[in-house]
Amino acid sequence: MKQNLRIAILITLVTTVIFGLIYPLAVTGLAQLLFPGQANGSLIVKNGQVVGSQLLGQTFSSPGYFHSRPSYAGTGYDASQSSGSNLGPTNHQLFDRVQGDVAKLHAENPAAPIPVDLVTASASGLDPEISPAAAEFQIARVARERNMPASDVRSLVAKHTLGRQFGFLGEPRVRVLELNLDLDASHREK
Repeated sequence: MKQNLRIAILITLVTTVIFGLIYPLAVTGLAQLLFPGQANGSLIVKNGQVVGSQLLGQTFSSPGYFHSRPSYAGTGYDASQSSGSNLGPTNHQLFDRVQGDVAKLHAENPAAPIPVDLVTASASGLDPEISPAAAEFQIARVARERNMPASDVRSLVAKHTLGRQFGFLGEPRVRVLELNLDLDASHREK
């Protein structure tokens, strides 16, 4: 009995050291060595200051910026409270919010169909990207607010549009934070 207890304790200690200390430190070290940007959160630094991450969306409410998808994460894009609204399709709160967003978007661009990702939140509430259709919908407003040609804004959108991963996975998408930072660098808001 004592022999079995001693072996069990020894195995517990050895596996704790291997899988609780050595392995995590080795993986962290390799990640820092091979992929330092990703290992540190894919942070975006501007003028020596962290302004965001490529992985997390941010709220942009000014009309001179491209707007992200709606977010229910805390008060909006709060990474510590990542979640969807969990409101079902027949829920009146969801219906009223979507109806209000649709009315606001129709006022902004009456002739264009509204892309679904401008009125629906994701499951995480932290999406950093929108569809190219959602970006195209917003080009006229951003160009007007920044007093720049729509073709210049469209070029910036194209520059920040990512294709399908490996050419076949996912959908094309536009990184909103990087696009807005590039807009600020080239044409300040009025």
